[in-house]
Order: sequence, then structure tokens, then C-alpha cells
Amino acid sequence: MDDTVSPRKAAIAARAYQDGMLVEDAPLIGIIDTDALHATIHDLRSSFPNFFTHAFAAKANTMPSVLNLVRKWGMACEVASPGEYQAAVKAGFVGGEIVFDSPAKTNWEIDAALSHGATLNIDNFQELARVDVWLGKNASSSIVGLRINPQVGGGTIAAMSTATQKSKFGIGLEDGDNRQRIFDAYNSRPWLTALHTHVGSQGCPLDLIAAGIAKTFSLAQEINAGLGRKQITALDIGGGLPVNFDSDEITPSFADYVAALRRAVPDLFSGEFRVITEFGRSVLAKAGFILARVEYTKEQGGHPIAITHAGAQVATRTVFMPEMWKIRVSALDAKARPKSGPKVVQDVAGPCCFAGDVVAHARALPLLEPGDFVMLHDTAAYYFSTPFVYNSLPAIPVYGFSGPDEALNVTALQEGGVLAV
Repeated sequence: MDDTVSPRKAAIAARAYQDGMLVEDAPLIGIIDTDALHATIHDLRSSFPNFFTHAFAAKANTMPSVLNLVRKWGMACEVASPGEYQAAVKAGFVGGEIVFDSPAKTNWEIDAALSHGATLNIDNFQELARVDVWLGKNASSSIVGLRINPQVGGGTIAAMSTATQKSKFGIGLEDGDNRQRIFDAYNSRPWLTALHTHVGSQGCPLDLIAAGIAKTFSLAQEINAGLGRKQITALDIGGGLPVNFDSDEITPSFADYVAALRRAVPDLFSGEFRVITEFGRSVLAKAGFILARVEYTKEQGGHPIAITHAGAQVATRTVFMPEMWKIRVSALDAKARPKSGPKVVQDVAGPCCFAGDVVAHARALPLLEPGDFVMLHDTAAYYFSTPFVYNSLPAIPVYGFSGPDEALNVTALQEGGVLAV
């Protein structure tokens, strides 16, 4: 993995240190380069035709300041819980700008979506029955559709694959008489005007994602043809673009994703349907990083270990699934500058009180010393925005940086939590 610190990141880290953001009671901070985020959103929107609507997957980062930025820069918002829905509303998203997904929607969530005109993706036939009851008593301006599982298989990370034969999400297209039941649902409900799928994300190859979307597109055409009317007018194709965590290179790109879709389902770009996407990690991950102080160092069994303040509370997936969620870690000196020197194989561990709290195993880095810092790359999505409160460790302060390297503008995006006492 490439542990090089780019000039941009080096400038931001140095400024964070100079401005006193890394102090005794703030040994761990998150950084978002808002210029990089803006550029990614621009790249996303310009890679697709104008009739595509791009909803940011709020699960990737529910910080109000971040949701405000993605709304300002032209994205809608996809939510999957009451908390995410309320965060989207607070950020200014209204009506159809919100896409409501969840495999376990309560009656409250269904009411919230349909009462306010949010797009609603129904996960299963039992949920459909609840929506029937609601719409039997009320009118709604919402776009409503069924989520189907195209059952095209999984990628390299099972937990990130949502279109396997036994996935908990959606209605299995190839199971039993589901295809007929889906057709009948649309036939008897003119208000079902959308169809949704999401094949998976990290670890899922583009051709697999595109194959699931192709099956969904064909199903929409089949339903419309069978009904003799264009009832389905919108397709929600989910998100899922994987992120390269090995270097600063952005691969695959949104252009690569579009190319894969054009190969697998070229008519998706004909304008026959309004298309919604739900990208999250791929929009935000590479726009940010974590800085954490090295508190102590030691050798155990002849193996160096650096004890830092970045562990499972901000890098949960990396700690619990290290082979699947490796991230780059760079060594910085006591002034948060890239550290040089011979590389030594060492562990970079966190502060949580369990043995597996290690964010980098046997990583070759300049030898870390107390007072140094480490940089955890590509962590603006999920990592510091959804803290794991093990040991009651608090949410961390997050800062936004913009402007040229020599004249950076700094904005506080999230205050740090209070240490448990």
C-alpha cells in the first residue's frame, strides 16, 4: 500500500498542527478537503446524462455540515433510518429530494416518507401491504416502487454484497413465483411507478453491478409491456462504486462505471426512464483523512507497536475485518509533517481496551515515537462520521479545509464529544 502523503494532505496536516487543532485533549481529529469533495460531486454529475438524479447515501456520513454541502452542490439524499431521515430534513432536503430505503421500515417511517413526498423503495411484500393501508386512507405525491434482488451473486466481501441468492434485501426475483407476484403488484397498483435495486458496493466488480441493473431494467420493460402502459417511469439503480484504498488514485472512476453500464444495458441511457443513483462512499471517502497522536510505543516479542488514539471507535470495519478493509497509514513527525527514515515493520494500534484494536498490522513505516502522528487515509466516509462508542470514546472533532495550499480556509464541521468521566 502506498503510504506517500500528497503535497495537499501535507499542507492540510501542517496547518492543522499550526492552528492548534492537535492538542492534549484533542489527540484525534478528522479532516475533509471540501474542495476535493466538490470536485468529486462535479465529476459524478458530469459523468452521467442530466436525467440521472444522484442521491448521496447518508449512511456514509450523516454530519449535518456534510449533508448541507452535498445538497448545495446538487445531490439529493438517500436515507435508511429515522435518524438519517431527520438529518436529511435538518440539512434542507425536502420531498422527492429524499429517497427512503430500509429493510425494516416502521409505520412511522412509511408515514414520514409518504406524508412528505419522499421517494419510497418498498423492500418486501409485507411492507407493500402496509403501504396499501396507508394509501387507502391518504394521498401522497411520493414516487413509490419495489426493491428487487436480481440475485446475480456476490463480490469479495460478503457483507457488502446485497444481490446474492440469500440476501436479506429486496424481493428475490428468481425465487418461487415472485416474478409473477411482482407483475401482479404493479398491475393492481397504478401508483407503483418505480423499480429499485442495489447489487452491492466495496468488493463488487463493476460488471456484476451492471448485470444486476440490466436485469432490473429488463424487468421494468417487461412489466410495462405486459401492462400495455408505461407505468414504471423511474429506476433506482443504487450506488456501489468501489473505492481504491491502496493509493490516491481514483479507480474505478465514475466514467468507468458509466462505461460498464453502457456495455451491459445501453438503453439505460436512452431517457426511457428517470434514473436515480445512491453513491456514498465513492463520493466522500477520498476527500478526507484522520490524524491521530502516538501516545506510547513498545516492543512485544521483538515486534514494535505504536499505541495511537485511532482505533475501532473510528475504524470499526478495519479493526474487525482487517483483510477486507485495509487502509493506508502514514507516519508523521511531532509537528504533523511526513516522517522520513528507515522503514520498520510495526503495528499501529488504537486506544480501545481489547487486543484486536489494531488499524495496521505489520506495516513498514518510519519508526513511530511518542508524540508523532499517524495519518489514516480515505476515511471521510463511515470512519469518523459513525463512531463506535466502545469504552465510551467520544465523537471526534472534524474540520473542513478549502482553498490553495498556501492560504487554506478552515471550518469546524463537527465538535468533538465529551470524554466520559
